[in-house]
Amino acid sequence: MRKLLVANRGEIAIRVFRACRELGIVTVAVAPGDDRGSLHARSADQTVEIASYLHSEEHIRAAKQSGANAIHPGYGFLAESPDFAAAVEAAGLVWVGPPAEALRAGGDKLEAKRVAREAGVPVVAEGEPGEIGFPLIIKAAAGGGGRGMRVVREAGAFDEALAAARREARAAFGDERVFCERYVERPRHVEIQLLGDSHGGVVALGERECSVQRRHQKVLEESPSPALDDALRARMSEAAVEFARAIGYRSAGTAEFMLDGRDFWFLELNGRIQVEHPVTELVAGVDLVQEQLRVAQGEPLRVTQCHLEGHAVEVRLYAEDPRTFLPQSGRLERLRLPSGIRVDAGVEEGDEVGTRYDPLIAKLIAHEATRDEALDRLAQALAETDVEGVTTNLPFLRWLVAHPALRDGRTTTAFLTDHPPLSAAPLRLPDRAWAGAFRLNLPPPPPAAPPDPEASARDSGARSAVEQSSLTAPMPGTVIRVLAREGDTVQPRQPLVVLEAMKMETPVVSPYEAVVRSVHVSEGDRVAGGELLVELEE
Repeated sequence: MRKLLVANRGEIAIRVFRACRELGIVTVAVAPGDDRGSLHARSADQTVEIASYLHSEEHIRAAKQSGANAIHPGYGFLAESPDFAAAVEAAGLVWVGPPAEALRAGGDKLEAKRVAREAGVPVVAEGEPGEIGFPLIIKAAAGGGGRGMRVVREAGAFDEALAAARREARAAFGDERVFCERYVERPRHVEIQLLGDSHGGVVALGERECSVQRRHQKVLEESPSPALDDALRARMSEAAVEFARAIGYRSAGTAEFMLDGRDFWFLELNGRIQVEHPVTELVAGVDLVQEQLRVAQGEPLRVTQCHLEGHAVEVRLYAEDPRTFLPQSGRLERLRLPSGIRVDAGVEEGDEVGTRYDPLIAKLIAHEATRDEALDRLAQALAETDVEGVTTNLPFLRWLVAHPALRDGRTTTAFLTDHPPLSAAPLRLPDRAWAGAFRLNLPPPPPAAPPDPEASARDSGARSAVEQSSLTAPMPGTVIRVLAREGDTVQPRQPLVVLEAMKMETPVVSPYEAVVRSVHVSEGDRVAGGELLVELEE
């Protein structure tokens, strides 16, 4: 491998470039015209313009044009496309990732669940709504990252959620297939890092706790998980390795599980490097990207067993509203990132954060001897961080890292439902010794989904509408559906406009029964945050 093209952008492209330089490999970046000035395009040894990050033939053309003999897909875009993997190898290039066959088996959630069952790995039941009942969750069969995912609690909401999930799945993955799965309330989300070579070697490198999520996407990750002991870690690692062997896995990947007490269920395989891979690198002492590059060249694994040292915690600094988590845009007029910890950034001061791509600014990762020390160091780093020119989730991250429930290790996927963003922390948490036993004598907590930023946006729009008889865009984005016309009578919470940003849909609804006075946008329009969409009259 002498020259490698990264078929991606942002911080992951820069991360791969760094690994390549340490191994003496020349780097090539790609960027469409609207992303030509981005940091990753300025950071490679060579940059080639392409039409789109989603066009596999463009990456192969760029590799041939630049003389690159290998392609690394990063995460997102085409990273888990078996067709892209096959096309790269058919073009005589080195593919830095799993074989196409493993991606087909592991990347399709339905096929992955079938393989997991046959390998003796527990999975959550899926089926038709009438079979599994409510609440249920709709998932995209071909992808992850929260795209094409909807929690449905009653039959009346199913059809609308199904249509929206299919649209998101088609936009994000080019595949609108979805399926329904029983929704497990308040589990933990724990994933096992895998590394496999072409000689049959597979190793699990510990776990990551990723329970704190918004939009079904992670905001804080840590390793090791405060919920696992050595015995449970061994059981989950064995299940992950068995699944990887069953599909002939190679390269870095992650087996994701839901954990409830000591019971766990396989969710999906992420056949790529993960956003949160740095926490594993720090506690396991392994450069996962360099290992990917070595495996792609046919080398056997240099790591054959897992040894975790210390504790690492990562948070993702995003250009997004700290309460609703809706993406924001603007120019980074000031960007001061902390020193003394690992920072993987995808932008620099002066760069523009738009709505066409993921709004991740940087990942901040602290590694110390103990969990408390790592959280303290991360809190200090967040206090040093300063961003001006664009709204970010920095206030939320500072609140989260200081929250006593997180400090106590009490996190589930409903954390931000139980503790709304930026809300006052409880004066005192229940004593851990009493918590489990005492709950046995109480009714279970009422069902609650993970935080729904779309609902927050709708509520915000409703407050604005009550005052102004108008609905405005809660975020910058593209109008993909207009569901109301002038003169229509609309009911409370009836969707009037649907916006899309980062391939995620957000409906804007009527706050009360009203008549539509005027509609100010059309499908396909790009709108700024706060821009007028619809005017109403009672």
